[in-house]
Amino acid sequence: MAFDSRGADFAGFLAKVNGAVWEARALDAALATHYHPQVILRDAGGLGFGPAGIGADVLGQIAAFPDLSLRIEDVMWSGGAQVGMLGSERAMGFARHRGGGLYGAPSGAPVRFRVMADRYAKAERISDVWQVRDTGAILRQIGVDPRVWAGEQLARLDPETQPFTPARDVQGPYTGTGTANQWCMAFSELLERVMLGGFSAIPEQYDRACALHYAGGEPGFGPESAEAFWLGLRASFPSADFAVHHRIGIEEPLLPPRAALRWSLTGRHDGWGLFGAPTGAEVHVMGLSHAEFGPRGLRREWSLIDESAIWMQIAAKTG
Repeated sequence: MAFDSRGADFAGFLAKVNGAVWEARALDAALATHYHPQVILRDAGGLGFGPAGIGADVLGQIAAFPDLSLRIEDVMWSGGAQVGMLGSERAMGFARHRGGGLYGAPSGAPVRFRVMADRYAKAERISDVWQVRDTGAILRQIGVDPRVWAGEQLARLDPETQPFTPARDVQGPYTGTGTANQWCMAFSELLERVMLGGFSAIPEQYDRACALHYAGGEPGFGPESAEAFWLGLRASFPSADFAVHHRIGIEEPLLPPRAALRWSLTGRHDGWGLFGAPTGAEVHVMGLSHAEFGPRGLRREWSLIDESAIWMQIAAKTG
């Protein structure tokens, strides 16, 4: 399949890979066919290398959730057939916690959680992945405190690859920064202004009836919910450097204008906010965000961080 300039074929390709891996569970064929031998997975919890690294991530989730169904909600893309394409994908997972392993003894609890990922592919093979899974939402639904769980993982972490930080990153084949149309630039400038302390931008630019979906799995409504998330995150890391690494803006028939960003906060846990009392820990926050725009501003937003990966970095400092 050759990806067309509009990206429709590429979105279909990602859906095909998703179905082969998560629905058909054809890991042998899917990993060999659709992933490059040197693919790099950058999950907020750590790095994975090659199809084996992708497979280990998938198997860990399926072991805990044997009936897991992962359904794509949206894909936005940039690039083209000659240089390769990057798709920013948002998916919702549905399952029951019926297996042991990563999240502890089976609880039987139903779970719903989002995963967002940027995936780069060329010649029908994925070679670079940036992924954030809403581990905090998973843990709360099975009755586990994300902070406690993160602390318990410390002894099992590989210090060379876990959790993901810039110091542990490696350069992959994708070096692009996306597109630069009005929608992704507006979303990027909005978040940059907020991270500089311009929280007045939220009631100015968010629709008063906006629907919001943030880390932890709890839906929000209205600019007040947006302020609670973004201010709480910034308050935890007031001196950290905020950077937008990738932007995509897109317009399609029958859909509102949309934008996708990959961003980070890197610095010290030196403030009171979503992550409790300041510890001075060096922390890297990987974030992925999608937004839809309407006549009254930003009308829907999805922004994910992996709380457990952040708590792991704090626990490494505090013990």
